[in-house]
Amino acid sequence: MGEWVQIAGPDGVFRAYMAKPAGAPKAAVVAIQEIFGVNAVMRGKADWLASQGFLAIAPDLFWRLEKDVDITDQSEAEWAKAMDLMKRFDLDTGIKDLQATIDHARGLVDGGKVGAVGYCLGGLLAYLTATRTDADASVGYYGVNIPNFLKEAENIRQPLMLHIAGKDGFVPPPAQKQMKDGLAGNSHVTLHDYPERDHAFTREGGKNYDAADAKAADDRTIAFFKANLV
Repeated sequence: MGEWVQIAGPDGVFRAYMAKPAGAPKAAVVAIQEIFGVNAVMRGKADWLASQGFLAIAPDLFWRLEKDVDITDQSEAEWAKAMDLMKRFDLDTGIKDLQATIDHARGLVDGGKVGAVGYCLGGLLAYLTATRTDADASVGYYGVNIPNFLKEAENIRQPLMLHIAGKDGFVPPPAQKQMKDGLAGNSHVTLHDYPERDHAFTREGGKNYDAADAKAADDRTIAFFKANLV
């Protein structure tokens, strides 16, 4: 369904996977990768967004470290590589690339609205997209380390939705409480809890995948984007 395109960012050209809907898109969504690169899972997320009527673009945010990373969560070696990439990844330059991707997407939907959705590392980046870019709406799934950036919450001017896994091994209960307390007073923010779920509960093929809650979260995401982007 999709194709690879080139995006000109402030520090160079990088590629992104783009999926188009059957008809003319009224809005676009930037799909922000996990720590495994723009792999089959992320390409599937973009295809899913396209099936819902959105132009979807998933940029390769690891390109400065290694281009075209495409690994899974199925082996220890891949996990080790993914964690190393995450540790070396620079959030600030990643946000620059996301803004460039948002700008690129706007040109493909005739100036229409552009949202963002991210998972894991991408969940944090989706939050930062809400605080640092001109995205029109953002969604983060089980974002890691958001409490470290709560001071930026005052910069949120557009709708943000966060999906929180109650038993997230990477975001323990104290961090979840910090996040909820820090965002509680912001009228732009909507939080959804999945008390029995662990990290990456929407990653098909992953050990924590739960079909029912994945569908619940995804249905909320699509309704959110249709309300705020279309």
